[in-house]
Parts: sequence; C-alpha cells; structure tokens
Amino acid sequence: SNIEQGVGLRVLQGDHTGFASTEDLSLEAMLAAAQSAAAAAGGTMASTPPALQFLPEGDLYVATVAWGDVGADRKTTILESIDQKTRAADPAIEQVTIQWDDVDERVMIATLDGSVVTDSRPMTRLTLVVTATRDGKTQTGFSSVAARAGIDWYTEERITALVDEAVSRTLVQFDARRAPTGEMPVILAAGASGVVLHEAVGHAFEADFVMDGSSPYGDRIGASVAEAQVTLVDDARLPGERGALNFDDEAVLTSSTTLVQDGVLNSFLHDRASARHFGVDPTGSGRRESFRHTPMPRMTCTSLRNGPHSRDELVAAVDSGIVCESYSDGQVDLGGGDFTFQVKNGWLVEKGKVTAP
Repeated sequence: SNIEQGVGLRVLQGDHTGFASTEDLSLEAMLAAAQSAAAAAGGTMASTPPALQFLPEGDLYVATVAWGDVGADRKTTILESIDQKTRAADPAIEQVTIQWDDVDERVMIATLDGSVVTDSRPMTRLTLVVTATRDGKTQTGFSSVAARAGIDWYTEERITALVDEAVSRTLVQFDARRAPTGEMPVILAAGASGVVLHEAVGHAFEADFVMDGSSPYGDRIGASVAEAQVTLVDDARLPGERGALNFDDEAVLTSSTTLVQDGVLNSFLHDRASARHFGVDPTGSGRRESFRHTPMPRMTCTSLRNGPHSRDELVAAVDSGIVCESYSDGQVDLGGGDFTFQVKNGWLVEKGKVTAP
C-alpha cells in the first residue's frame, strides 16, 4: 500500500501550457509552483479571481466505507472465499492466483472563475487467474471485474460469477482446437471486445491526437467513417462503472458524447485546451494520471451501441470465421500500422454455426 498527495497547477495561454506540481502543500510551495507554471506558459497577470463557489458533489459512485478504512481482514475473507470456490470447482485446478487492487482517491479542482469541485473516487479491481492440468496438458484462464465502488460491491453472487467464468474459460481450452490460419471474418463479442474498440479507434478520437496530426480522423467531422449501423458513444455518466466520473479533472461536469452517429463522425473528445483550440465546448474529457500530470482528453466508458442484428444473425452470416470472446493483450499503432491482439478465448464458426472453442 502507498499514499500519494500533492497539487498540480496548470496555466493556459492560447495553445501554450505551463504546468508545475509539488508534494509540499504549504502556501509558499504552491505559490512557487503557480509562478513556475505561469512563466512556462508565457502569460500575463490575470485579474483578481472571484470568490470561490463550491459545486455540488456528484452521486455516480458511493462507497459506504472508504477503502482507506477497510482492514486487511475483510479483504482476506473475500480472497479466501474465492480461492476455496475456485479449487472446489474441478479436480484439475492446481493453481489459483488473485490480484486485488483498491484506490481511495480524493481530489479538489479549482478553476480561475472560482469554481471548486471535490470528488471522492473509489476504485476496485479483482482479477482471478486459474491454472489446470489434465492428461498432461496445462491450461490457464482468467476473469476480471472492476468498478467505482466499495467493499460491499463484492457480493456472494458477484464472486460466484467471477469464479464460474474464470473456471469455464480455463477448462474449455482442454477441448479447444488450434485456430485456422489466414484472413477470415471476426465477430467481436459484446463486453470484453471494448478493449479492441478502445485501442483501434478510441484514442484516435481524442482531440490532442487530432491537434498533433497523428489521428487519421482529423479532418473527417461530418464524414462517413463506418457502416451506417455503427454508433459509438463515450459516456462518463454510467453509475459505478470503472470509467465513470462526476466531474473531469478540469472541474467540467461529465457527459455522454456521441463520437460516431449512424456511421458519421460527430465529435472528438475534448478537454478545455483542445476545446479552446477548435472553438467548441469541452466534453468533460479532461483526464490526468495524477497531480503530477497535466490533464489531456481521454476516454471514459466507450462502447458501441447495439446494432440491428442479433448474435445468431451475425454468426449465421459467416461461412468460416471466429467469435472473439476475451483477450489477454494487444498492440496498436494509431497511424494505421500494426494492430494485433491475442485472443484468449474464441469460438470457431463454420457454415453459419458455432462449432468448437
């Protein structure tokens, strides 16, 4: 475990940004950082800021007990339950690995107009990796859950579902066939395939990549960029989701932004700086890695809206291909070059039917 605290100060002057941070929360240190950031931006002295106005806190996520107040014994009880349920699921299971993360993040963001936002942002993630051996062969599978929530989120039902999925993804591989080679149609399963969407096109819709010329969609607003049934949305207003935010890291109220509407590029994701550059309103997408980093436009919860076709209809339309269900890692080049993902679990489609893992 570790604790980090500090303050970051950003100054915008046109397209120029000055930024400084400090772990020393004394007034003297913060004033010095502010002066350093202002000097880097090349700005002039601003007028006296107005009185502070504290904005109401959001309600997209609530932890009844802050993670900083949760003892190790409560976490250990959950981990032991997962371990026992997993090992009891099948005699072939010989190793169980669990990774647990939780974060109690508390931020205050103040802007030059006097607006002040405070936000308590809980975060937890649990990954279960299962290793099984049968007839001299060893297979590994996993399942993962995450949310902006407290420890009460780990209900018995959720834990059981996590275990069942990880065990199923592991054991099914004993009957799996080697995937065929060559080019073929690929059906991306709902849910986990969001990681492919995120890397393949999501970053290219973030306005800083548009500003530096690395996005292939820079001049495509209003143009067709996908099939007509494709609608792509980035929505930070989904209660409890890992990407949810009440306010972004520039004190802008978050929203749902339609990036692609019926195949037509509708908007980029903007922070205050890129919005000023393009002469549009910010989309509440200003994100920072920590107080040591300046905000930049980044995704929250990005997903494809449901299209007109069911899973069965998509499978029936494929003579020979693969349904991709989960992934272990990937690599992508925004410039349209390398784009590879390792499919951890997939299903073969032959003559319009799912035939084998």
